[in-house]
Order: sequence, then C-alpha cells, then structure tokens
Amino acid sequence: MVNKDDFQKIVLQRGRELYRDMPWRANTDPYYVLVSELMLQQTQVDRVIPKFNAFVGKFPDVGALAKASLADVLIAWSGLGYNRRAKFLHDAAKKVTAEFNGIIPATLDELVSLPGIGPNTASAILAYGFNQPIVFVETNIRTVYFYHFFKDAQRVSDKELLKLVAETFPIDLELDAMRKTTGLSYSRSWYQALMDYGSYLKKQGAGQVSKSQHYVKQSPLKGSVREVRGQIITALTMRDMSEDELRSIVTTDERFPLALQGLVDDGLISRTGLILHLTK
Repeated sequence: MVNKDDFQKIVLQRGRELYRDMPWRANTDPYYVLVSELMLQQTQVDRVIPKFNAFVGKFPDVGALAKASLADVLIAWSGLGYNRRAKFLHDAAKKVTAEFNGIIPATLDELVSLPGIGPNTASAILAYGFNQPIVFVETNIRTVYFYHFFKDAQRVSDKELLKLVAETFPIDLELDAMRKTTGLSYSRSWYQALMDYGSYLKKQGAGQVSKSQHYVKQSPLKGSVREVRGQIITALTMRDMSEDELRSIVTTDERFPLALQGLVDDGLISRTGLILHLTK
C-alpha cells in the first residue's frame, strides 16, 4: 500500500504517460461533457469517439438537441446501443432549455434532476465540465484504488472508497507538469489521470472490478432481449414498417414481443395505425 503523497505522484505520472486525446477533453464545454458521459455508459471510448463527433456535428449545442425530434436523435445514436440513453439525453436537453435557460446547470442537485443523470454522472460533469473539486467513483477510478489500496480485500464498498478518494484528492498538490501536458487544472486533470491509468490497469488484467460490492456482471448481448431491442431500433432508423414486416427482419422468437413492448413503454417507438416508427 502506498501513502497519499506517493499515490498522487504515481497517478499523475501515469496520467501524463497514458493521456488519451478525446474530443470532450479538447473542448470541455459542459454540453460536450454531458453528451460524452451518457455515451460512455457501458460503451468503450474507441466506439464512442466517432459517434460523438457525428452527434455533436448534427446537434452542436443543447438548444439544437432539444429542438430535434427523438427519431432524429435515435438515428444519430444508432450503433451505440442502450437506446434509452439517447432518450434520456434528449429529455435532459429539453429540460435544460425549458428550466435552465439553455445552460447546463453547475450544481449536483440540479444535474441529478435531469433525466438519466445519477450522482456519479452528475459528479463527472462537474469535474470535467466545470472543473469542480468533487469526489466520486466509477469503474476506472475503482480500478486504480483497488490496485493500490485494496489488493488483499475481498469486497469493498463505495462508502469506503469515497472516503479514500476524498483523502487522496490533490486539493493542494501542484500540478504544473500536468497543466503543461493538458492545459487543464487540478480537478479535471486529476480525474482524467485516474481514468487513463485505470483503463491501462484493466487492459493489463488488473481491473479487479469484482472486488466492488456494487459490481454486477453485465449479461451477454447475444441471445438477450436487449439484442432484439437494438435490432428493432436499427431497422426503424431505415424506414417505418408494420409489425409483421419488422418481425420478419429481426426475429420470430419469443424475445420479439418483449423487446417491442419494452420500446413502446419506454417511448422510443410508436404506432400509427398498423405502422411502427421511431417516436417523433
């Protein structure tokens, strides 16, 4: 186990060595950070970057996103999966426009009032979009702390982890070297370093995510209802069609009615007579 000062030095050194260039780091506008955080939930950075660039090219700010139809948003989102995230993002943009004068809010309470934004996502937006000194955890951050402080532990709660993250947060640490590398200041730079170092550790097989009491293994996509949901959305981005036609394209097994009804219940697709289409 390392001490606090050595840990900070290690994280910052590894952060400089492993720094990853991303469009939402080059431009830390809170809207860009909001979009990236929703996209990065359960999706790898390499897959997100091209979709992010295309998405903000089509919807360059929160106002443009709010004015768009959900169908257009789902089409731009297509390929990322977990399409409810696209609806959450669209609904969040509409709420920001209606209730916050089109400005992404800069407090935790206001951010968690937005659809699809929980405490950790809100904290990430505050750290990356507003450079606020806030304490939070997510998978890569857990990985770094597990590796350095909990090697022999079997199960670790986020409560334990958050206490340690707060204790090691470099409020007074001079980050001149990091600023020279990234042009960023301490909170944003610290969490970016943790993220990049954590990503590296996971690739080296040192992820140890199962140590977390909050870890739930993601079910396989293949053969799941989630797989069919994605196929239905993808098909309807091409054109509207009847349920029978859609079923013939996607699947005829028992997952289809469950997937279809779930998408209707979530407000992602609608019916007009006998025709199914993405919700306008």
